Amino acid sequence: MAGKIIGKVGIPQDRFEIRLSGSGGQGMIFASVVLCEAIGRAGGKNVVQSQSYGPEARGGASKADIVVSTAEIYYPKAMKLDLLLAMTQEALDKYYPDLKDGGMLIVDSGLVTEVPTEKYYGVPFTRLAREEAGHIMVANVIALGAICALTDIVPLDILTDAVLARAPKGTEDRNKKALEIGYNEALKQKK
Repeated sequence: MAGKIIGKVGIPQDRFEIRLSGSGGQGMIFASVVLCEAIGRAGGKNVVQSQSYGPEARGGASKADIVVSTAEIYYPKAMKLDLLLAMTQEALDKYYPDLKDGGMLIVDSGLVTEVPTEKYYGVPFTRLAREEAGHIMVANVIALGAICALTDIVPLDILTDAVLARAPKGTEDRNKKALEIGYNEALKQKK
């Protein structure tokens, strides 16, 4: 797939825009940096990441955008999202209008209860982090695994390497398990 970005309906496109959103402390910026690095490592695509968050260190709104293109990226900000990850209801309410028609919506089904469309993927990222991975702080990595499975934007092994390169020492096994949990949960829904 190097050199082409395949959209939801299998049509090649030159620009693919992703927004990871939630609240401060959920690790959306970390996740976007890791995903951006993984896409860059995979080769064949240009990629750029930008971020913004509220003034609060934890609890304020947080978003991080990734633009992927086979061509030069002249404008690094997302304009019309191809993929939106919403980890909170507030994030979904705020950013859903930026999702293009036919775009992919992924929500934390344990924290997002009112979804304005029937076309979405719901994975309980936070619950899975707590119950299966052993720590709530890897919900973002579980979400990365799901994005990898649902989009094929980057191979899982390359994403795993990028996560492990950034994971704090001593958390490598937990982060690897988190990726696998997200990947497998999303594959169940993709069928």
